[in-house]
Amino acid sequence: MAAPHAKAQTADRKTALSANIGLLQYNGNMGTDFWNRSGVDLEVGGGGAITRYLSPSFDVALLGYYETYKFSSQKRAGDNFEARVGMVDLGLKLKLNNGKIMKEDGFLQPYLMGGGGMFLSNTSGRANGQNFGVNQIRRPEVFGLAGLRFRLSEAVALDLTISQHYPFTERVDNLYGPTNPADKLYDRFLLSQAGITVALGKMKDEDKDGVSDKKDKCPGTPAGVAVDPNGCPLDKDGDGVPDYQDKCPDVKGVAALQGCPDKDGDGITDAEDKCPDVAGIAALQGCPDADGDGVTDLSDKCPGTPAGVKVDANGCPLDRDGDGVPDYQDRCPDRAGPASNKGCPEIKAETKKRLQEATKFINFEFNKAVLLPSSYPTLKDLAAIMAEYPDYTMSIAGHTDSKGADDYNLRLSYDRAASARTYMLSQSVPADRIESRGYGETKPIADNTKTTGQAMNRRVEFDLYLTGEPNSAEVKYGPAPTITELQKTPAGRPTAGKAPVKKAPAKKAPKRRKK
Repeated sequence: MAAPHAKAQTADRKTALSANIGLLQYNGNMGTDFWNRSGVDLEVGGGGAITRYLSPSFDVALLGYYETYKFSSQKRAGDNFEARVGMVDLGLKLKLNNGKIMKEDGFLQPYLMGGGGMFLSNTSGRANGQNFGVNQIRRPEVFGLAGLRFRLSEAVALDLTISQHYPFTERVDNLYGPTNPADKLYDRFLLSQAGITVALGKMKDEDKDGVSDKKDKCPGTPAGVAVDPNGCPLDKDGDGVPDYQDKCPDVKGVAALQGCPDKDGDGITDAEDKCPDVAGIAALQGCPDADGDGVTDLSDKCPGTPAGVKVDANGCPLDRDGDGVPDYQDRCPDRAGPASNKGCPEIKAETKKRLQEATKFINFEFNKAVLLPSSYPTLKDLAAIMAEYPDYTMSIAGHTDSKGADDYNLRLSYDRAASARTYMLSQSVPADRIESRGYGETKPIADNTKTTGQAMNRRVEFDLYLTGEPNSAEVKYGPAPTITELQKTPAGRPTAGKAPVKKAPAKKAPKRRKK
């Protein structure tokens, strides 16, 4: 595929399609039939092109050509090959009829083209007295072309072209040149073509204003409208609004008001503005509304409302739940709550007690993060609390006693908190409303030297906090290492400095006891 005819088109017809027939000629190590097809089977190929106008001097074209070509060597009897050849190229065309060298619309339109693309061939035959099988060739190529166009009409042209194609391969004839790479002779093809090019569209004066579309700077002017030499409607007052659309054609105005004046620039014509010297709003017939809430300053009982806040008829911010906290400040606009809690319902004392006591009923298998079934009722109760308080997020924090290695304890605390979270997710608690973390042995609440203290320190705590507020566990205990941080360290354990650890004698193996 490689036929470089393109460009019966002009600035008014930017795209053109071409169809053509062609004749390939070969030159290579097996011989040549350049400029001579005598004694050679006549094979004709076909191609096409899609071209696009760039400027009076240049076009760009996507070209294609295909032919089944046969060649018999004159150098060595019996040597021959048959090739199914395809070429696909992208070319840049230099037009000599660019208005400077020759007329753009002249009958004869010579041009040159160059570019490159892909050479595709399946070849078989006999070389040096030996048969060879099918060579499948997929190689880059470059080409140069000279063409002559005969302009038959505004949209149709006849093209005659001749081009030489230089694929980067010697495998078409299965013969290779001298061993010295500098003397290598690639197989080449000469392609002669004739074709028809049709430019899409048609030249016209679509708005029928007497100025061609090519020169018309204001296409689409309504029929009957007076225009200037550029095809643009007349504008007597020079305000950018054409007279046929200008409601005030003799006074300079603004386009948004159909050419009528607006001294205060509030978007209301002076003739309709009750406050023509002070910017206002259309709803108030051009009078001002300082806080921009849509209520005139004279009627606004809550002046100074922040921009964008919805207000009632008196200009006061809406309060859907009637709790005295305006919606724009209310974290829970549909559920009443005190201002001290950002307008959200406070957690009941009974609920807080259930949260505090929940830790007593969360149990795990020995030295593991596997929940015991005795924990399930408590976790289901916590899930019910989450449903009761949809504006809150739950923090789950795991803790251990000080027995065993510090990093092991930290991992265990993370895993146990995560295990409780996983169970609650199974109870339809949204994942973005529940967070788990572990503190290991770093935050004891009792003396770790005593058995009773150790039992109290082995715990999983549950806290609720308003979504968007600081995490309750972090408020109490500060930041804790995250699971991601643990995974970045060897064996999934934190390095020194990532979590407080109790120093132990070097190389002492961790003593695992009941957690």
